Amino acid sequence: MCGCCIVCCMSATRTQVYLTSEQRQRIDELAGAEGLTLAEVVRRALDAYLLPSGADAEAALASTFGAAPQAEYPKRDEWDRGQPAG
Repeated sequence: MCGCCIVCCMSATRTQVYLTSEQRQRIDELAGAEGLTLAEVVRRALDAYLLPSGADAEAALASTFGAAPQAEYPKRDEWDRGQPAG
């Protein structure tokens, strides 16, 4: 997709920010690894940061539910409830 399609279809405000060298390098690495533009990485990061409180935890739980069906866990009667480690 060319850049003109994004500009025509997306309502946006041009914004300038100053990044440290390390921030820019890390964003560039992430963008390259995921095949995204720097702008898209920044927009996604802002979207994640601006989520209402608690929404990210709920989404994380929903997205990982059943992710490790082979995981083993102790039976309830084997739980060490309130006992100090050791």
